Amino acid sequence: MKNRSGGLVFSTEQGRMCPGCRQPVDDCECGSSSPPAGDGIVRVSRETKGRKGKGVTLVTGIPLNEKELKAFAKVLKARCGTGGTVKNGVVEIQGDQRDILVPLLQEKGWTVKKAGG
Repeated sequence: MKNRSGGLVFSTEQGRMCPGCRQPVDDCECGSSSPPAGDGIVRVSRETKGRKGKGVTLVTGIPLNEKELKAFAKVLKARCGTGGTVKNGVVEIQGDQRDILVPLLQEKGWTVKKAGG
C-alpha cells in the first residue's frame, strides 16, 4: 500500500493548491528555481540535427528562471512570427531567426553571441 502525504488540492477561497508546498498555485515556491549559473553570455545558434533537416534557432544562457523564461519565449516567438518551445532552459524557435533574435536580446542588456555556423 502506498503512503500518501494527503493534503489540500483545491480550496474554494484560494483556488488550486500546490500539493508540494500547500500554497496557492500562483504563490507556489517549490517549482521556482534560480536561473542556471553560466558565463553571462546568451548564445544564439542554429541546429538541424535530429529534426529531419528542419532548422531551429536555439537560445541558451538566458539568465531567467523557468517561469520568466517561458513568458520571454512567448514574446520572442511572437516577434519572429513562428512557433517554438522551452526545453531544459533552452529556447527553441522554429526556422533560422538569428538575425531577428540577436538585436532583441541585446535590447535587454545581455551580452549576445552568435554560436555555430
